[in-house]
Order: sequence, then C-alpha cells, then structure tokens
Amino acid sequence: MQEIRFYRANERPYGAFSNLYRREIVFEGERFATSEHAYQAGKARKPAVKKWLMDAPTPALLAMAAHGLYYWDISPGWSKLKFDRMRAVLRAKFTQHEDLCELLLSTGKIRLVESATVDNAVNRLWGEVDGKGQNMLGEMLMELRDELSRDTATLPQSGIAAE
Repeated sequence: MQEIRFYRANERPYGAFSNLYRREIVFEGERFATSEHAYQAGKARKPAVKKWLMDAPTPALLAMAAHGLYYWDISPGWSKLKFDRMRAVLRAKFTQHEDLCELLLSTGKIRLVESATVDNAVNRLWGEVDGKGQNMLGEMLMELRDELSRDTATLPQSGIAAE
C-alpha cells in the first residue's frame, strides 16, 4: 500500500499536515497561531494554564508543555473529548486555507501516516513509531479528506482573512 509519511512541519510538501505547521486558524471564535494551539487550548482547565500554554515560544514547546500537565490542570473529560476536538480543529485548518485543502485532496486515497522518531505513548497514539501505533492524526486527516472530496459545499470560500 502506498503511503505518505509526514512529521516535521518544515518538510515539503506534506509537513503542512503536522499540527506544528505555522498557519493561523480561527477556532471557537479565537485566533490561534497553529492547529496545535487550537487543540491544546481545550486541554487546560484553568485560564492561567491556557494562557501559559498559548504563550509558548514555539508550537513544539507548546506540545511538550501540554503533554506534561498535571492531572488537576487538565479539563475534566479531556480523554473523551480530545478526538472530537482534534477533528474539529483539523476541519477548521483545512477549510480555512484553500492551499492546504488542495494539498490534502491531492493525496487521493493514499494512506497518511504521522511518522514519529521518538518512541512514546503520545507518538504511538497520534502517529506511528517504527510502523507501530494508532496513527490517529493520519486517520483523522484521511477521514477529513474523504468528507471534503464528497462534499464540495465544505470547500474553502475565502480563507481566514474573511473571518
């Protein structure tokens, strides 16, 4: 089976599939620097913790900090809500930027795999490490690609600037 592996946001052209890729999105009425910011903003229970996360100097440091939060700093029910939130964040990212939508659709039916190098539970959940993992980010991107290819009404109209 043919597949596209991606991981680093600066890899061309498929680094854009990474949540660390620097492309602003509007989500739940707020502007976020990246889809990682929009996703992780839902994780923090307290406004001060959310602000601290959002102020991280890079999306990679934001992700690291968010993965290290204590239980009492995480929104109740996060483990059940996180997948729906990620799907909604991805929909925002790929419908607000026509070029990203076109890139995703250009992959056709090819399997998309977030291919991490460091073996840990987070990387095996969202991607694969040495071919092992749930690849949830890749699966969600493929789901979104299928939805977008079926429903032309959801294709981007005018991008983020219009919001």
